[in-house]
Amino acid sequence: MDYSRVLKRSVSAALTGAALLCSTAAFAGEVTIWCWDPNFNVAIMKEAAARYTAKHPDTTFNIVDFAKADVEQKLQTGLASGMTDTLPDIVLIEDYGAQKYLQSFPGSFAALTDKIDYSGFAKYKVDLMTLEGQVYGVPFDSGVTGLYYRTDYLEQAGYKASDMENLTWDRFIEIGKDVKAKTGHEMMALDANDGGLIRIMMQSGGQWYFNEDGSLNITGNAALKAALETQARIVNEGVAKPTSGWNDGISALTSGDVASVLMGVWITGTVKSQADQAGKWALTAIPKLSIDGATAASNLGGSSWYVLEASAEKDEAIDFLNEVYAKDLDFYQKILTERGAVGSLLAARTGEAYQKPDDFFGGQTVWQNFADWLVQVPAVNYGIFTNELDTAVTANFPALVKGTPVDEVLKAIEDQAAGQIQ
Repeated sequence: MDYSRVLKRSVSAALTGAALLCSTAAFAGEVTIWCWDPNFNVAIMKEAAARYTAKHPDTTFNIVDFAKADVEQKLQTGLASGMTDTLPDIVLIEDYGAQKYLQSFPGSFAALTDKIDYSGFAKYKVDLMTLEGQVYGVPFDSGVTGLYYRTDYLEQAGYKASDMENLTWDRFIEIGKDVKAKTGHEMMALDANDGGLIRIMMQSGGQWYFNEDGSLNITGNAALKAALETQARIVNEGVAKPTSGWNDGISALTSGDVASVLMGVWITGTVKSQADQAGKWALTAIPKLSIDGATAASNLGGSSWYVLEASAEKDEAIDFLNEVYAKDLDFYQKILTERGAVGSLLAARTGEAYQKPDDFFGGQTVWQNFADWLVQVPAVNYGIFTNELDTAVTANFPALVKGTPVDEVLKAIEDQAAGQIQ
């Protein structure tokens, strides 16, 4: 007998067994996750965790449901203090805040560039989590926008579905004035203290408050200028029902006060919450700004998952996100059907759930529409001060409504913002 060969085999088997034990140990921890919204993000993450533990029974998950503001406050405090042992393994971050965390706390989040196949995700989502050539998050839900409208109100005013296709904002306002005159319903609800509509229009024009290098992009921003002018027209020409706060706006929608709502895909469940309105709604692309390069696609909201670099379960957390959120197409079909979540993994768009007609919307394949618009959303740099710029925009918008020239308003926004972000 060749004892040396037997010995080599024994050593090899022992090393293999040890490696397997180490691998098992590395993937047998508890992964803690922070997120918000029990009916959406939390419920979806529990579904993802169940799918992973079905194949990796030694892994456990601790999914902690906080209010969004609490997640942000606890994350900020933990990162600023360096008390990384107080932080989770995975955290949900709203897309608008991603660069603020990445730039303010370098090295705090795991770089996933070589761990995830990002070519499979919508480009605009990948760009917003990229810093200096490294990608740090796993894209989750999209806030791709659409224009939902009441077919019965539009028909009363003499308009057909074809009239709502390929809209410009000028045409939208013209139709809105006609609908108000003939039905008594404003075309939309608008809270002038909320910057959401401005952001939607600005991103559809391919620009944001910041240039690629992070510098302010205000006075020379054609998309922002057109968005401000358009919203001022909507107010001054009586197209919008004035509202105050989120609940007031939702009430205007669900009560039937307004003829349309322009919002992220996540509003679909709210639109469908009134059973007696089934068959009275339709969906179309958002109106386009009348500037060069403008599109009929944009985004409002959306979040993504980030792994903390200091996580003791970092490799396990990354493997989990990669296996479910970057590869599991059936998972995306289920969360679309059950939660109305349009993910940003492009391959999921070919699934049956996306192509199913929706009777509430007159048989339209609404999810497929959103999936098609998803790839058309312009990628922009959200920067680290979007909230501060929103404040400056809403503070100066009333002056525009009262007749101050738009270039003066833009200069006032820029001056206020420059003071806030120093």
